[in-house]
Amino acid sequence: MNDFTIEDVRRILRDVAGADERVDLDGDIADTSFADLGYDSLALLETTACLQRDLNIRLPDDAVLAVSTPGQLIDLVSSARTGALS
Repeated sequence: MNDFTIEDVRRILRDVAGADERVDLDGDIADTSFADLGYDSLALLETTACLQRDLNIRLPDDAVLAVSTPGQLIDLVSSARTGALS
């Protein structure tokens, strides 16, 4: 199983960003809040829906709502892929 990396997050975030959204995915974004990157909560939900579909995993709603940075999203996905989430 390949690791889920910050580059994977960048790719998916770019895919879900609307043409009218101004997002900044340059530099070290791991600990930058999604809001500071230009994403609202709807974009985060779209992102996690893409992840669940593309990676064939389930991310619990309460865990998704607790995520506020790309680094936390990577941790959540990694936990789901290893079966650490129920």
